[in-house]
Amino acid sequence: MVHGLSAAGLGRPDYGKALEQHAAYVEALRGCGLAVIVLEADEDYPDSVFVEDTAVLSENTAVITRPGAASRRGEEKSMALALAEFYPKLGRVLAPGTLEGGDVMRAGDRFFIGLSGRTNPTGAQQLAAILQRHGYETVLVPLLKVLHLKTGVSCLGDNRLLACGEFLAQPLFSSFDVIPVPAEESYAANSLRVNDRVLVPAGFPRTRQAIEHAGYETIALDVSEFRKLDGGLSCLSLRF
Repeated sequence: MVHGLSAAGLGRPDYGKALEQHAAYVEALRGCGLAVIVLEADEDYPDSVFVEDTAVLSENTAVITRPGAASRRGEEKSMALALAEFYPKLGRVLAPGTLEGGDVMRAGDRFFIGLSGRTNPTGAQQLAAILQRHGYETVLVPLLKVLHLKTGVSCLGDNRLLACGEFLAQPLFSSFDVIPVPAEESYAANSLRVNDRVLVPAGFPRTRQAIEHAGYETIALDVSEFRKLDGGLSCLSLRF
């Protein structure tokens, strides 16, 4: 993972520290009431710790993605094997489509799909068609600056979003109650609601306070080593 893709400019991750942070993340998920499956490391793919990008899951369907970063293509194979135990049939995004799960945000029965450097229109439309066949509404969201949709916006449930930057004035989100994230704490826009709690990255007190003011209990987690690889809290797990 220390050789993973990165545009953050924060230096190379400390592998030992990353292992400690990952273990704390897993324990936090379990503490929120989830059963957690930890997959074996895949040394062929430095970015494969960010499992969220390899699939899009719901109660009714699972879709294996096709990563937009060429060096990540192949990560999805082991994920398909892991998910086959839970889903009898897997949908797939096929070439020339590309799609990464970090560009997909679920809000109730709506899926917002970001059009980014990693998710192209063909991939987004393929995913949308599969989801629509299973009764979900889909909305395509053009991105201007961020890597993934969920880099800058997260759904907290209760018709509430956590958002920063370009998403604060996004008309597609006008029906939501939006909690704004200060520009200097933009990394915290990728927070993760798990049952009755919200996992937030440590070190962003204003965002954490805003989430708590909205009525949520929070758990702060240090994920500094994953931030160096442009990854956030949601990137490290697939929830279903």
